[in-house]
Amino acid sequence: MTYVDDYLADLGPGDADITSHDTYTAGVPHATFEHLRSTDPVHWTPESDGGSGFWSILRYDDALDVSRDVESFTSTGGIRLEEMAEDEKLARRTMMEMDPPEHTRYRRLVSKGFTRRSVESYENEIRQLAVEVIEEALEHDEFDFVHAIAEQLPMRMLGRLLGTSDEDGHKLVAWGDALLGNSDPDFTDFPVDLTDTEQFRMVPFRSPASIQIFQYAQEQADQRRACPSSDVISQLLAPTTDGEPLTDLEFNNFFTLLVAAGNDTTRYTMTHGLWTMMNHPSLWEAWKADPELTPTAVEEILRTSAVTMHFRRTAAKDLELRGKQIEAGDKVVIWFNAANHDPERFEDPYRFDLARPRNDHMAFGRNGPHLCLGAWLARMEIRLVFEELLKRVERFESAGPHEYLRSNFIAGIKKLPVRAVRS
Repeated sequence: MTYVDDYLADLGPGDADITSHDTYTAGVPHATFEHLRSTDPVHWTPESDGGSGFWSILRYDDALDVSRDVESFTSTGGIRLEEMAEDEKLARRTMMEMDPPEHTRYRRLVSKGFTRRSVESYENEIRQLAVEVIEEALEHDEFDFVHAIAEQLPMRMLGRLLGTSDEDGHKLVAWGDALLGNSDPDFTDFPVDLTDTEQFRMVPFRSPASIQIFQYAQEQADQRRACPSSDVISQLLAPTTDGEPLTDLEFNNFFTLLVAAGNDTTRYTMTHGLWTMMNHPSLWEAWKADPELTPTAVEEILRTSAVTMHFRRTAAKDLELRGKQIEAGDKVVIWFNAANHDPERFEDPYRFDLARPRNDHMAFGRNGPHLCLGAWLARMEIRLVFEELLKRVERFESAGPHEYLRSNFIAGIKKLPVRAVRS
């Protein structure tokens, strides 16, 4: 039985502007990244919106080194392409924009709830939620997979962790969409490069949704102070290791980060996996026939989706990388999607291998200090959704055209109409 198939027949254009949000409405231009990676793996990339330009890091080994070397490549300048004034950096700062040891101190506030052992204790609850979501969706022969399934499970689980209600979950998802989708007019009335967002420059993602999240966060904080619990919000309100609690601004920014990261990336990863299986039915059939493939299949979904396409660092000093002279203050951008398709690391990188034996992908950033806090939770949510779908669905068929998110930061299918043929 074959466990592999070409998941990308079309790698897209070879000369795309990788900085333009519009480029990604047709999908990730893998051919462009392939060309750059093979010819100029540390590539100076001008920005089409007038930004200062940046160094693109495109090979796996370089991406790993830059991710881990916090002394040479700092996160304090920001993690996205956007250039901020000092007052903006301070106002919008989260642990993502910190280096160790400060980053470590903040991360410890909530990390115990996201360890592998803690996540494994949630399995029964997550599986029950997955079954509920899937059965609700399968009441209809046709539905949008993104809205009906991929969005629902992470949303409900995030609410459990935060201690908020399922009713409030819909608001959190809409706000999270407006943050990570801040360049897509379908998700915000203030797309960053199409409208004037100067009035929002002091809040995360330059998004008015941040203001609404701040108000909601303070309401939740007041409730926990009156009646503490074991949820993540209560953990954030506890004193840090130096005995000082987070300020209101720090708490608001941390809460906003959890809302932004707690739903969208897992949703788009699930959707990419389903899109791949739907377009390659032999993979779905092989997976159904051999459920023992699930652990490696999930890792392959994570590798090939690479939903968070890049994180930026800023050079902390003058240095040389692959013969290129990088100056202190230069933006240095790690392209995880390119690293995850590097043929020097992954054999036949554009083939989807359900049983890929060595899959040290960078979907979560690997083992550096900024390894994704929710990595184990995301893995479990993806695994359980597909385990329950495989039990119930003989195959998925397209029920209409899919649509991609307009973003150079997050690679996502935002609409995927499907027809489910029950087992």
